[in-house]
Formats: sequence, C-alpha cells, structure tokens
Amino acid sequence: MAGLFGKKSTPVLGIDISSIAIKLVELSRAGRTYKVESYAVEPLPVNSVVDKRIEDVEAVGQGIERAVKKSGTKLKTCAVAVSGSSVITRTIPMSAELSDSEMADQLLIEADQYIPYDLEEVRYDFSVIGPTEGNLDQVDVLLAASQKDNVDKRVESCEQAGLTAKVVDIEAYAVEHSFELLRHQLPDQGIDKVVAVVDVGTTTIAITVLHDGNVIYTRDQTFGGKQLTEEIMRRYGISYEEAEQKKCQGGLPDNYYTEILDPFRENVVQELNRLLQFFFASSSFNAIDNIVMAGGTSAISGIDKAVEQNAGAQTIMARPTANLKVANRIRAERLHGNAESLLVSFGLALRSFD
Repeated sequence: MAGLFGKKSTPVLGIDISSIAIKLVELSRAGRTYKVESYAVEPLPVNSVVDKRIEDVEAVGQGIERAVKKSGTKLKTCAVAVSGSSVITRTIPMSAELSDSEMADQLLIEADQYIPYDLEEVRYDFSVIGPTEGNLDQVDVLLAASQKDNVDKRVESCEQAGLTAKVVDIEAYAVEHSFELLRHQLPDQGIDKVVAVVDVGTTTIAITVLHDGNVIYTRDQTFGGKQLTEEIMRRYGISYEEAEQKKCQGGLPDNYYTEILDPFRENVVQELNRLLQFFFASSSFNAIDNIVMAGGTSAISGIDKAVEQNAGAQTIMARPTANLKVANRIRAERLHGNAESLLVSFGLALRSFD
C-alpha cells in the first residue's frame, strides 16, 4: 500500500505544484511557533500542469529544481499534494484493537468495496482519524485513493529535481494542517466554529470547510483568475503576459474597474455561493461562521469585501505568516505579500512535525 499520506521521520519541504507555479516552503521549530527557513515561488511553463494534472513531468521537475536553488534549502525530502477532485476518500469504522499492519491487511481485502477502480490502477493509503463517535471500541479510518498516474507524476517530478517525495498528501488536508497558522485571525481561535477556507487560484476555486479545525467538506470547480486575465487581454488587445502584469501591478484604463473587475468580483461571489449551497445540501449545517480567503486571485482588490457582504459571514484574508519568524536570507515583505497563496505549501511543510 503506497502513495498517499506517507510516514515522516525527517523534515520535509512543502511543495505545492499549482497550475502556474511551484510554491516551496521549509519550516523549523522556533519556541512555540515556527520559522520560515526557505521559501520560493517559481513560475511554470504554460500547460505543464492542466486541471491539477501534470502534463509535462520534465518541465515541472525543472521548475522544482529552480525553486530549490532559488530558496537555498539543503533539504532533499519533500511533501507534495494531489487535488481533492482527483481523490476518492471514505471514512471507515474499524476495530480500535487493530495494529496499523492489521488495518492495512483488512483494507487490502475490502478496498474494492470502497474504490470504484481496479486496485492496480490506483495508489491508496489510510490514516486513523480518531475514535468513532458513540463507539469507543472503534476508530474512524480515512481511506484515500488516487489514480497511479496522478500520484506517480508528482513523485517523478520531485525525483527529477533531486528530491525524494516522502509524503503525498491531499490538498484539503494540507489546508487543515495550515489552519494551525490561521487560528489567531479567528474569533475564539476557530474553536467549535464552522470555517470555510476559499482558495481562488488561477484556474480553480476550491472550498475546504472545517469544523473545530477538522475537514468536514471539500469541493472545487473550474474558475479562477485566468478568466480575468483573458478578459483584460481580449478587451485591450494585449498579450496574456502583459494582461497578467497589468492585472497585478496596475496601469489599466479607468473603465477596467467598472466594466471588467466588478463583473469578475460578482462571478467570484456567484461561484462561492454555488459551492456553499453544495455544502449546505450535503451536511447538517446551514450557516458558516467565518470565511478565510486564500489563493493569489483572492488578493485582488475588493473580493474579500464582496464575499463578506454576500455571505453574511466575517471574511478575512489568510495570513499564515503573521506570527512566524523569518530567516534573514528571506525577503520578508515578499513572503508576506504572497502569504495568501501559500496555504498548501505551509500545510505540507508542517508534516515535518507530525
């Protein structure tokens, strides 16, 4: 049984392989908090990753290698993640008396009941979540499976960069790990609260709902900042690269705000509404206490306010670096400026301390 979660015995780099960039973070302990030892964001060639699937292992491997070199890290082990949409998860109650090896043997026999693929075509693994509610003799076990190709290409990309992938996690559970770094932003540290972490990226908007810090729902769909960039490109007759630059740095005509940006913000709100309705329909909850906005596109002016007004829940920008120490070699202002897009990387780097 191999492929997901993984066992940790050494520090690992958190490497988020997104559709447009490699995002790398290395953490160490620093008293009661953590210290960012290394950090890098390295762009990837267009279409090397499409819909969260690696299409060009060599290009991604080279991107990881550049990120490692840029960061200055000396670590040779890493943790990566697959997206929730590519993973099947099932929570299975099992006897609390079983050892890990006995659980593995039993799941090997029963896995085909839970995984709708030929077992030879998938990587699967399990992790004990905790005691089964109302039954002290059982524990809930999370079984996760993803197609081999999806897992193996991430491992191969790391190997091309001279790294060993010790952990292949699931993005939603990396977000759950990084929630530890966000609690200070939330009322009552998020204890017993329903919090939606909304990651608006370049091509995907993903929602991870946590109750008391534990994942209870995750879903993503195609939508993101690429659509805004393409509309700027079409409206003003400029290249994609120039449109992306002006979107981030400014310099667009005045009508950009009313004719392009405002409608895009409304689209973000509509997409999030759709995701929240899916959550409410599939759970016993009918309200969200707090929303945390993450992902590079969420940093676009006014998106957090538009979401808050529509959802009726306090909405904040993710600031995972706010209480962390930072190594002298890192440009702290750049790190803090990219913080909202690094949740998965931080969550993966935190696997060093499990």
